[in-house]
Amino acid sequence: MNNDEFKSVWSEEIPVKEQMQIFKRLLGFVKMFKTEMIIAAVGAFLVSVINMLLPFGLQYFLDHFLLKQTATVQVILFAGFLYAAGSLLKAILQFTYQFFFALGSEKSLESVRQALYRKLHSLGMRYFDQTPAGSIVSRVTNDTMTLSNFLTVLSTVVISVFSVGSALVTMFLTNQTAGWLMLAFLPILLLVIWLYSRKSSKLYRNYRERLSRINTNLNESIEGVSLIQQFKQEGRMTGEFEAENGGLMNTRFNMIRINSLLLSPLTSLLYSLALSVALMYFGFPLQKTFVPAGVVYAFSQYISQFFNPISTMMDQMTLFQDGIVAGKRIFCILDNTEYEPKQDAQKGLTITQGKIEFKHVSFSYDGKNEILHDISFTVNPGETLGIVGHTGSGKSSIINVMMRFYEYYQGQILINGVDLKKYPKEELRQKLGLVLQEPFMFYGDIASNIRLYNDKITDEQIKAAAKTVQADNFIEEMPGKYHAKVIEGGGELSQGQRQLISFARTLVTDPKILVLDEATANVDTETETLIQEGLKRLRKGRTTLAIAHRLSTIADANQIIVLDKGRIVEKGTHEELLAKKGYYYNLYTLQNNH
Repeated sequence: MNNDEFKSVWSEEIPVKEQMQIFKRLLGFVKMFKTEMIIAAVGAFLVSVINMLLPFGLQYFLDHFLLKQTATVQVILFAGFLYAAGSLLKAILQFTYQFFFALGSEKSLESVRQALYRKLHSLGMRYFDQTPAGSIVSRVTNDTMTLSNFLTVLSTVVISVFSVGSALVTMFLTNQTAGWLMLAFLPILLLVIWLYSRKSSKLYRNYRERLSRINTNLNESIEGVSLIQQFKQEGRMTGEFEAENGGLMNTRFNMIRINSLLLSPLTSLLYSLALSVALMYFGFPLQKTFVPAGVVYAFSQYISQFFNPISTMMDQMTLFQDGIVAGKRIFCILDNTEYEPKQDAQKGLTITQGKIEFKHVSFSYDGKNEILHDISFTVNPGETLGIVGHTGSGKSSIINVMMRFYEYYQGQILINGVDLKKYPKEELRQKLGLVLQEPFMFYGDIASNIRLYNDKITDEQIKAAAKTVQADNFIEEMPGKYHAKVIEGGGELSQGQRQLISFARTLVTDPKILVLDEATANVDTETETLIQEGLKRLRKGRTTLAIAHRLSTIADANQIIVLDKGRIVEKGTHEELLAKKGYYYNLYTLQNNH
């Protein structure tokens, strides 16, 4: 995406109405912890009451005792005690509401993360095909952390509302005319807030997306570091990163400019003007009437209590806008409807055998370009079906629809004569065992990577599965054996070792159907021989679908289908297809000549 495309998508401001909708939805997470928030709100209200009473008490003491010179030692001590007690109570209440606001905020943040994580695991493969991993990570980490600051703004808003409200009430009670003069500044402040929210939303939206793009760039450069070094792409990758980082810096500069103009400096200016207006108002009547010093002092304190919370709130408008943009990005995931295929499950339905039937199945990833065209075949229990064809012929797509990773919209897939969509998802995952070309190892040990934290699988079953696929030989030689440490991705294991563990992981659940997606394509010949020996024993009593890169690995399959551009162009056994001297014959001859 070039800069022009980037600007056209991410430089649009978020309308104030939409910002309020996002804010309302974010409050939905806060409402789940309303007890903490109610306690905090009550504490904030009591602090605002104390802030109103303390200047009023000093005003009364100044005007009725000090000015009239009637203050005794006892009165002074009592006034000091009351002020100190009020300040102490205020400090306790401030601790209380800040603690409970923080507690509610952290719980709300945890709730958002959990909702995001659950949602991501309910989305279909199509979403992850279209969304870079770095962008997803950015939304789950950076954007949710931004919400933590956003929820802090919520507490500031509550406190500010109480403080501003109590200050206005006491100003009107002290001097009504002066109160109206101060109230005249409120529309100006609201106008500044509205203007800031409009101007800043597109900047923060731009900033969030640029940060996401940097995470995506960083994720790709770390995962592909060996390839980058191999093809001397360091300069290009560094240039791309510097361009993204420079764009992020320029966005930050723009944010700093608008914050410097419309936030704290402007609020401070309005505060100074308001104080000047109040002093001028109280100063002019001195020619005719006397205004008690306590009134002037108290009113100046109320002006401070009126503007200081607004100033604090304005300073945190940056966090508010950042939170609104982060919230929009998070809700883009939560509102995504690219769900994994749904099952019309019948309770108690189980897979007891492995008969598979494809009946006129057609499939498209994007709903426009068909990848599979009218696919039909039958595999009886215990048989092996080999699937071959050039890259892009649709081999993996057959596996994807049968495993229910993607939804198919034409035709029917049956297992044991029952529609695939009728089985509970858990039953499909348990009875269909999939081994991919690129196995993924989780951080932990060998045993946990085979068991995958299924407590029903015993250590004896793990060892038996490993022995069956010939993985026990290298596992027994490792320090710690089945408890040998595995780093993320299994970097310390060879490709063949990772694949053998992947076989054991699949077989330990005793699936009725084995699905092999070019599972031996990336292993050496010796390891492949070991795997093939194990597979011959495993296929007894199990139905097997094997996508094969090396045609020799499926020579003993009961049936082989040959795909070309999403269509079955040939069917038969290895010998039958060679005898036809057609598509399969050409593929087999081409491989053997190399």
